[in-house]
Order: sequence, then C-alpha cells, then structure tokens
Amino acid sequence: MPFGNIGIGGLLLIVIVLLLLFGPSKLPELGRAFGRTLSEFKESTRGLMSGDKDDKKPQDDKKA
Repeated sequence: MPFGNIGIGGLLLIVIVLLLLFGPSKLPELGRAFGRTLSEFKESTRGLMSGDKDDKKPQDDKKA
C-alpha cells in the first residue's frame, strides 16, 4: 500500500494544503472528477481484459 507510511499527521497536512489551494467549494468537484476518472480507467481496463479473451475465441473458431 503506497500510503501506508503517511500517518494521520501527514494526511491532515495534505488535506489542509488542498483546502488552502482549492478552497472548500472546489474540493467536492475535484473528488467527483477523480472518482469518475478512476471508474472510467477501471472500465477500460476490464474492457481490455475481456477484449483479449474475446479476440482469442474467434481465432479458434476460424481454425476449426
């Protein structure tokens, strides 16, 4: 886990810096944008993984 060594104090410092940089009204928007980006990345990764499986099946059908 990459964030295992940060601790509570470091996490609070990061949150305070983010609040100072972006303000409290922008943080929910940034969180939503990050969540959407992460979910799109996961979907595309799943699509690539399932696409590899689907690509192998038609080749087997052509040989038979």
